[in-house]
Amino acid sequence: MSDSKNQKETKQNEPTFGILPHPAKTNNPADLNRPRAGEEMPSVGDRMSQLASSGPGPHIMSDKQKTSIGEPLTREELRKRAAELNQ
Repeated sequence: MSDSKNQKETKQNEPTFGILPHPAKTNNPADLNRPRAGEEMPSVGDRMSQLASSGPGPHIMSDKQKTSIGEPLTREELRKRAAELNQ
């Protein structure tokens, strides 16, 4: 009896998990990207221009920044530094 009582207590203390339904209505992944009812689907050109204009663009360093970082190391210098760090 005490063994079954302990099993009931441990089952009450264990967490329970449930499964939620996926929002997709079909098995086609493209359906998740389609507009909802009443919305107009943007053209490919509109979507590409939105993506292109949403980024910050290239970073152009000033002359002061360019001089402060110094010259790049040669392959030999990089190999020597890698050997030092890997010891």
